[in-house]
Amino acid sequence: MIEKHKENPIINPSDVKPSMEEYRVLGAFNPGTTVYQDEIILLLRVAEGCKPKEGYARAPVCRFESGEAWPDVVEFSMSDPDVVLKDTRGIVYKSQDYLTSMSHIRLARSRDGIHFTVEDKPFIAPHDDTDRYGVEDARATFIDGKYYINFTVVSQDSWATALAVTEDFKTVKRKGIIFHPENKDVAIFPEKINGKYIALHRPNNSGFGKASIWYAESLDLLHWGNHNCIARPRDNRWESMKIGGGAPPIKTKEGWLIIYHGKGDKSLYSLFCMLLDLDDPSKVVKRAEEPLLIPTERYEKEGFFGNVVFSNGMVEKDGKVFVYYGAADESTCVVVTDVDSLLNSF
Repeated sequence: MIEKHKENPIINPSDVKPSMEEYRVLGAFNPGTTVYQDEIILLLRVAEGCKPKEGYARAPVCRFESGEAWPDVVEFSMSDPDVVLKDTRGIVYKSQDYLTSMSHIRLARSRDGIHFTVEDKPFIAPHDDTDRYGVEDARATFIDGKYYINFTVVSQDSWATALAVTEDFKTVKRKGIIFHPENKDVAIFPEKINGKYIALHRPNNSGFGKASIWYAESLDLLHWGNHNCIARPRDNRWESMKIGGGAPPIKTKEGWLIIYHGKGDKSLYSLFCMLLDLDDPSKVVKRAEEPLLIPTERYEKEGFFGNVVFSNGMVEKDGKVFVYYGAADESTCVVVTDVDSLLNSF
């Protein structure tokens, strides 16, 4: 039905220039995507850590001063008793948490959807206290001549979803947080339905259930309401922990097509197809029983976080559907298919 491209991974960390001399790129993955002036543009999540320094624990940080922001490094002597290594992803110093990696959004451009040129500088990076610990996992939606980009922001207040807008992928205007902590996996539909903007989102569930896919409506893309849970994890090995939405949906004759992710047994991530009603996307029409994609290749099973395939970007171009996905939280891959093949997966 679909095949992983023979040139996967199409983008590796080594293909990306670090944003400063003391950083090293750990991952280039989970890209949002859109088409602009006949180019496919990826909004890569680029995760950077610090170059190692013997005897020190080091972490990337963002400094803010007088309305400006810039990347920097904080380091602590390993002989200092106040240094605590939480795991490979965190450092605690005198009760202050630091992440060992920090992400930003970087653009990559391609004519054929396979071979990309990655830009040298970040497109969206931390800029204030709302995203002090990084920006992650962008989605892009084209509506009425503008490209709306939502992305996860990480801070001392946990993670939330923010919105930005661009018309040329040169300048970008931030609109602020649109889904408060803890909420991510937001996918905005490419057109209004019944006079309203529509989005899927994934609030955290620390209560009686598991994180699920929710529906919301808005009149201005900033203020969202009429929240409704439309899909919950099923009792199977693929979705035993949680589920979440993926890229903005594609409109088909049978319904709004989405590809969502499930986190299952042993923290394995897989991808599934789902169809939502064209006139009322809060209604699920079909939901695939079997995964569309699972980790099978070495680059998907081994990496920064193994056994992960995660998609937040798919586009239609020249009769094809390009489904981009992050592999093992490290590299970017693609499958090339078409709408009919995806509809036949149910």
